[in-house]
Amino acid sequence: MADRYQQILRQYWGYDDFRGIQREIIESIDSGHDTLGLMPTGGGKSITFQVPALLNEGVCLVITPLIALMKDQVAHLRAKGILASAIYSGMTHNEIVTTLDNAVFGGVKILYVSPERLSSPLFLIKLSHMQVSFVTVDEAHCISQWGYDFRPSYLRIAEIRHIKPDVHILALTATATPHVVEDIQEQLGFAQKNVFRMSFERKNLAYVVRQAADKPRELVHILSTVNGAAIVYVRSRKESKDIAKWLTDNGISATFYHAGLEPAVKDQRQTQWQHDEVRVMVATNAFGMGIDKPDVRVVAHTDCPDSPEAYFQEAGRAGRDGKKSYAVLLYNSSDRRKLLKRITDTFPEKEYIREVYDHLADFFQIGVGSGEGTVHEFDIERFCHAFRHFPIHVDASLRILQRAGYLEYDTDPDNSARLRFMLERDQLYLLDRTTPDEESVISALLRLYGGLFSDYSFIDESAIAMKAGLSTNRVYEVLKALSHRRIIHFIPRRKLPVICYTQRREDGHRLLIPHEVYEDRRQSYEERIGSMIAYATENEICRSRQLLRYFGEQTSSDCGQCDVCRAHRSETNADRDADASTRERILTLLADGGQHHIAELHGLQLPKERLDAALAYLIGEEQVSVKGGFLRLKIED
Repeated sequence: MADRYQQILRQYWGYDDFRGIQREIIESIDSGHDTLGLMPTGGGKSITFQVPALLNEGVCLVITPLIALMKDQVAHLRAKGILASAIYSGMTHNEIVTTLDNAVFGGVKILYVSPERLSSPLFLIKLSHMQVSFVTVDEAHCISQWGYDFRPSYLRIAEIRHIKPDVHILALTATATPHVVEDIQEQLGFAQKNVFRMSFERKNLAYVVRQAADKPRELVHILSTVNGAAIVYVRSRKESKDIAKWLTDNGISATFYHAGLEPAVKDQRQTQWQHDEVRVMVATNAFGMGIDKPDVRVVAHTDCPDSPEAYFQEAGRAGRDGKKSYAVLLYNSSDRRKLLKRITDTFPEKEYIREVYDHLADFFQIGVGSGEGTVHEFDIERFCHAFRHFPIHVDASLRILQRAGYLEYDTDPDNSARLRFMLERDQLYLLDRTTPDEESVISALLRLYGGLFSDYSFIDESAIAMKAGLSTNRVYEVLKALSHRRIIHFIPRRKLPVICYTQRREDGHRLLIPHEVYEDRRQSYEERIGSMIAYATENEICRSRQLLRYFGEQTSSDCGQCDVCRAHRSETNADRDADASTRERILTLLADGGQHHIAELHGLQLPKERLDAALAYLIGEEQVSVKGGFLRLKIED
């Protein structure tokens, strides 16, 4: 007879039973225990919080950095009749207030929110009035200083425990070393250690490291050999475009994706790839989080990620349907040098960091002892030109200064364009002297967004452009013209990062950059780089074993399908064939029935080890006898 967990699972998801460690995690959090679940990508993490959320009174708060995942899961849950909502960038103030009020008054069972929202005074006030069943922290490795993808905003999660001290936490991640597992529980204030682990082994996924002097050409070879959808990960935006063009020119359908594309373009390309209208997605690491396409047959990397965690997560997007798939890393002699250079790029010298801090104050004209709480738009290109810095080193320095507590550095602020109509809806129809482009843009606005006559709404110019059949630049010009005529009030988006001084400005030479912020983190980063180099160059140990051991999982057998295992199998077969051939040549020599001195074997011109092994085998099998240094065929009695 099905229990209450299975009843919910069957009612809303149509499954008869749970997979892997799903039930153990659900029972743990439902019993009121802080819980950490380690589940590989595609292991069904969402079920572990969605099922108990429906069984308990109040709101399950889900903290995740993945806006695309939020929207997707909310849509799927609502389609099942489950009260789910999300708060993310692009929502109006009124929409956020309405969503939070619904959560307070029982109109929401599962509420998704980004970690950045946790420090919002509005959110904290509303949270204090909510009945929260439990808190789920997705991508929980982001809270660990030693995790490969540490995000300072995740540290704010612990503040929830001060507001809701009796609420328990479910933390979920697909990538965590033993050190990170311990740190996650400490950072989240677990009452006691409580970890459920699912094996990270992917038996259908063959890991391959391919030595490739010409990586684009090797990509074409791989994609021509293995059919089906593919992802190719590259390091730069330019490379994503160049590789996609190269593949297309060689008859392989491809498009590209990176963080700099307009949101509507990203959505369009992702949809084309997911619906198999385009076979290959060439992308930076901005692509893939929260993407659920089960039939990806190949994930290829043209450059090494800077940690096994990042590689494991990206490679794991292949073969989620359980069918044979490949994770291929293209590697050559220049990759080791590139990886080691990332260490100095990510951790500039402390004196350089202090210099950037002083130059930043000069750039914003902030004097010593002032500036605390001030917020500034930061044009990194103009800054680097003025003070002769390289952007990559400035970016790294600002991230270290943020961890040291001197400033907040937001590279992706919530600054989408906004607008509202200044006219009443009826007045729109009385307008004259509007151009066809203006009419197309107004029509697109009315179709895409509601509430524009009563409040400001965030808008996506690229989505308007697609709906109106215009270029994004042309839409921007039209919106500015309509705003000038006071038909709308248009507030363009700011594309610049934002820097906020969290302390008053110090003299650079007085800055304290703590050991745990710089030296400890640099050492941890160096170790991850070293582990990635070892994975790419170690050709004797099974690839799957190497990755699993990194995550603290010991296995007793090789995978049998990675390039190392295949090479060993080929060598074993070759050795077996060579041994049989050697024995056959010895028997042929002795076939005349006479005695032959053992020294005659050297005339066969074969390696001594192979001759000795073959002779020992024939003597042991009693096919050959030896006496006084002479050999002859064993005569049956």
